[in-house]
Amino acid sequence: MKTNPDAIPEVKWRKSSYSGSDNAQCVEVADGDGSSVPVRDSKCSQGPILVFRALPWAAFVNGVKVGDFDG
Repeated sequence: MKTNPDAIPEVKWRKSSYSGSDNAQCVEVADGDGSSVPVRDSKCSQGPILVFRALPWAAFVNGVKVGDFDG
């Protein structure tokens, strides 16, 4: 689900320690309400926020960690 940043109360955003200091190609995530995970582009913090259900997001993150998406 895509939402406007104003629709989500102020949250603490975090990004991967692998992203480096230039913010290139990185997303930020925030703790949601337990059933959802807000995600945004680190280069456009005032842009749209994507909200994923927690379980599919966890499966995606695990897939990244184990290399499921490596070319």
